[in-house]
Amino acid sequence: MAKVISFLLNGERVELFADPGMLLVDALRDELKLTGTKIGCKTGGCGACTVIMNGLAVNSCLIPLGKAEGANIVTIEGLADLDKLHPVQRAFIDHGAVQCGMCTPGFIMSAKALLDNNPSPDREQIREALSGNICRCTGYVKIEEAVASAAGRMHGDKNHEGCARCGEGTQ
Repeated sequence: MAKVISFLLNGERVELFADPGMLLVDALRDELKLTGTKIGCKTGGCGACTVIMNGLAVNSCLIPLGKAEGANIVTIEGLADLDKLHPVQRAFIDHGAVQCGMCTPGFIMSAKALLDNNPSPDREQIREALSGNICRCTGYVKIEEAVASAAGRMHGDKNHEGCARCGEGTQ
């Protein structure tokens, strides 16, 4: 039975009249028209649908909409500031970590959740945080470099590791 479900989405209060059993990914894409969150496997195995919910990266294909009641949810659409990309988005472009684009929003959201909670992750922590995301195009080295670069950019470190491509640091 449908009911009103209210939550914060990309900084704005949303009220949605829907079935609480509907998947969050379907509500985002079909009801709220935010199609940046991708649908890959719909079983929680690929990470394409990753969003940040209450500060944690989650697979929105596994979250019933009813669990979003009162939550703070951020999607890929909520990262850029008008026409200025978020440092994680910019780093993905600068490091060639974007190819087909199917997995990219999920990787970016997982990376942002990591960097929000750990501003200076080492390579193993980056790999662990991204372990729920699958890429079939780029491989993972460029993605890991992008996250390491974004960490430095977000926290003012001009000598951050992982930036051999952009020449901003050492590898």
